Amino acid sequence: MWGGGPCRRTGYSCALSTPPEASGGRGLLAFDHERAPAPARPWYRTASRRRLLRRPRLPGYRGARALCATLVASATVAAFAWLWYGSPYPQSDPDRIAVRLKDQAQRAYDEAALPGRPEVELGRVETGACYYRGLRGVAHIDEGRPDVRSFDLDWQVRAVPEDVARSGLQRMRARLEREGWTFVDTGVDRPGFRFRNPAGEDGVQQVEHVDARWYRETGTYSVSVYAGCGKLPDGFDEYTWPERDWVPEAVPGAPVTPPAARSATPR
Repeated sequence: MWGGGPCRRTGYSCALSTPPEASGGRGLLAFDHERAPAPARPWYRTASRRRLLRRPRLPGYRGARALCATLVASATVAAFAWLWYGSPYPQSDPDRIAVRLKDQAQRAYDEAALPGRPEVELGRVETGACYYRGLRGVAHIDEGRPDVRSFDLDWQVRAVPEDVARSGLQRMRARLEREGWTFVDTGVDRPGFRFRNPAGEDGVQQVEHVDARWYRETGTYSVSVYAGCGKLPDGFDEYTWPERDWVPEAVPGAPVTPPAARSATPR
C-alpha cells in the first residue's frame, strides 16, 4: 500500500498513496478523477450572466416596447412615402382661382388705359401641366399629372403706341409695389416686368406671378397672370367650365349711351 506503489482504487473513495512517515504525518490523497463526480458549483457561478444582471420589469413594459416599435415603423413608412411622393400639392378651387386671375387681368387692363378700350385677344383661363414630385418623378419624367394643373390667364392687344404702353406699365408697376408684390425681373430687350406675390395661405392655390410686356415690333401689349399647381377636384372638366372665358368690363362710372328716342304717337 505504501512505498511508492500504485494508488489503490476503492470505488468513489480515495486512498493514501504516500505513507504518513514520508509526508510528515500527513498522507497525500489520490482521488479517482475518472469515476468520482465533480463537486457542485455555487449557484452564483452556474447562473447565466443575463439572469444575474436582469432588472425587474416595470408594469406595462411590454406595452411600451410595442408602442415604441409601432411609432418607429410609422415614422419609417411616412419618411419613405415623403421621399417617394414628395410634398403634396395644395388643393385647387378652380372657380375661386379664376376670380382672382380675372381680377388681376381686369386691373391691368384698366391701368393700361388703351384708347377706345379695344377688345383683347386670348382672354381665356387655361390650365397647364404639373409634374410628379419626389422620387416618383424619376419614373414619370416629362409626364404630367392628370389630377394636378396650373392656371393662367393671358390677354393682349396689338398696335399699341409706345407712349401709351409705357404709361400703362408704369401705373401697373406702381400699384403692384404698393400692394407688396416682389419685383422679379424686367425686360431685357423690351419694356416690361414680372412681379411675384409673396403672400399666400398654406395649402391654398394662389396667384403667383403677374407679367406685363410691350413688343416694339408689333406694338403688342401683353399681360399674363399665373397661378401655381393645385390638385383638381373630382369631376372638373376644363372644356365645359363656365368660368373659363373672360371679357374686359366697361370702365366703372362710364356714361352709358341711352337708346334712341321713340315717338309716342300711336300708329
